[in-house]
Amino acid sequence: MPLDQPKLDYESDSEAESTDGTEMSFLDHLEALRWHIIRAAAAIIVFTVLAFVFLEQIYNKVILGPARPSFWTYRMFCKLGEFVHAPGLCIDKLDFKLISFQMSGQFSMAMLSSFIIGLVFTFPYAFWEVWRFVAPGLKPSERRAARGAVFYVTMLFFIGVLFGYYVVSPLAINFLANFKIDESIINQFDIGSYISVLATLTLACGLTFQLPMIVLVLSQVGILTPSFMREYRRHAYVIILILSGVITPSPDLTSQILVAAPLTLLYEVSIGVSARVNKRRMRELGMNEA
Repeated sequence: MPLDQPKLDYESDSEAESTDGTEMSFLDHLEALRWHIIRAAAAIIVFTVLAFVFLEQIYNKVILGPARPSFWTYRMFCKLGEFVHAPGLCIDKLDFKLISFQMSGQFSMAMLSSFIIGLVFTFPYAFWEVWRFVAPGLKPSERRAARGAVFYVTMLFFIGVLFGYYVVSPLAINFLANFKIDESIINQFDIGSYISVLATLTLACGLTFQLPMIVLVLSQVGILTPSFMREYRRHAYVIILILSGVITPSPDLTSQILVAAPLTLLYEVSIGVSARVNKRRMRELGMNEA
């Protein structure tokens, strides 16, 4: 009889066995999953309501921040331009106005913005609930390999969100706001369009920064190896440059480098993660064969 046989049954909080000591059925697992989803959804609702209560302050200081030349990122670019004697880096004008075309437009955007904010701040708890459901079904070696997963996923997500908010979004907004086919055309953007760009770029960066964790999972199951990632490193760099060009619609090379640099670093970190996981897998396979 094999040792360390993983159990897939749960108690009320996803433990290994039910209260009477018997293994849980498929329907019992679905019931456990349902409660994990309910708790995660309840947390999202709570944070969404809190965001709606303080939405005026959030809109003024956070959401509309990248729409103003006084935003932190633009001021840093101006200082950087002065330091390297490149005045073109200074962003001191955003030539556009935000308007709402529909009567219910501002209320709809208020609800959508509150939900997005609630989703972002609930992400760590929601992932923890998913992890509580999945973890008992993993092998002991897989649990050890994924130790600290909630912390690292949360950290990478918020680093990505901050990078998207402070770097990618301002660069994209600046380019789109100041791009004109003809000077006679006035840029007036619907508030929904502005929120869509800001939320898409910010959340996309948050998910993109999960690359090391994705590599960890794929390496653990044997799909990815460090030798494969090293062999196709140049191809990955080309893809990163293309992705940077898509994320930042600005043709400015500096903007693309600012986006490509952290993605390249993430790829190199992912190679190290894959190498560590692969080394552990080889050691465990050798021990099992022995």
